[in-house]
Amino acid sequence: MSQQGQDTAILSESIETILMERRSVRSFLDKPVPQSLLERVFTLAQRSPSNCNTQPWAVHVASGETLAALREALPKQAMSGNTHLDFPYNIKYPGVFQERQYDAANKLYASLDIKREDKARRQDVFMDNYRFFGAPHAVFLFLPEHFGLREAADVGMYAQSLMLTLTAHGLGSCPQTSLGFHADIIKEMLGIGEELKLLFGLSFGYPDLDSPINTVRVDRAELTDVAVFHQ
Repeated sequence: MSQQGQDTAILSESIETILMERRSVRSFLDKPVPQSLLERVFTLAQRSPSNCNTQPWAVHVASGETLAALREALPKQAMSGNTHLDFPYNIKYPGVFQERQYDAANKLYASLDIKREDKARRQDVFMDNYRFFGAPHAVFLFLPEHFGLREAADVGMYAQSLMLTLTAHGLGSCPQTSLGFHADIIKEMLGIGEELKLLFGLSFGYPDLDSPINTVRVDRAELTDVAVFHQ
């Protein structure tokens, strides 16, 4: 095999490994990520593609006292029932999409031995979203106010690049739509004006490998269910 072929094989194996290893982590160690590694990860994520190279994402990373304040405030806001979304969200999925949603939730609760009728414990697990699953860091992803669906897709590509880069560096993450339900208090506490609109956030840090919730593995649809190859 030529040197180029060997390099391609190594690269392919590395990318496949990272893709297979990335998963949503819901329990983290109380161990901050060094600032130098944070900057490295976010610099690499900046290589993400975007329409006309607009790079429309606005990224705010919360750690330390800032994250601690959010960790205290968000559960109270969530329990009050008050929400404020910068972008609409339809939580009711039809057909197979709902089946996948239910399957993921059932596996999550089963890992903690929580029965379907135990509504209180299920609610407490959900509230961990607003405690950032104990993570030492969270990143909030915003769009400038005049951008829309096309640019939101760009932010999605940025988020995937970020999560894969975190995985490649021994870190874990969990993308959280739930954080977008409280855009008002998050922007207020981060000092962000209405010129930015919150899409969602991610909790991230070093995974707690001993936590049963991190053993959850959800299925993926078969290729034939989602892709059509036209010849």
